[in-house]
Amino acid sequence: MTAMERQDTIMAMLRKERSITVDHLAEALDCSRSTIKRDLIDLSINGFPVISRKGRYGGGIELADWYQPTRTSLCPEQLRALRDAMSNATDPQMRAALGSIIDQFGPKQR
Repeated sequence: MTAMERQDTIMAMLRKERSITVDHLAEALDCSRSTIKRDLIDLSINGFPVISRKGRYGGGIELADWYQPTRTSLCPEQLRALRDAMSNATDPQMRAALGSIIDQFGPKQR
């Protein structure tokens, strides 16, 4: 399983469960806790609303309350590719079009 597939699966599990532990994710995806933690960092860097809460019984990973799980959104690789294309585009109309795609389908920031 690639990192992108794993991250997509993590987001799908979080959309369904809303809160889950790193241990559960590692077991479900058959990988180490370190791998899951790196994936969560990548998701956060790419603007996905992943929140980590510490605590033996109240801890875990969850999605921000404002996140709309039914909204169509870009995966981290798609978002990264569009941002790269936008920064390299010389045509203002192309930059505007790429920016509107990111605004419409990228993760919402608050």
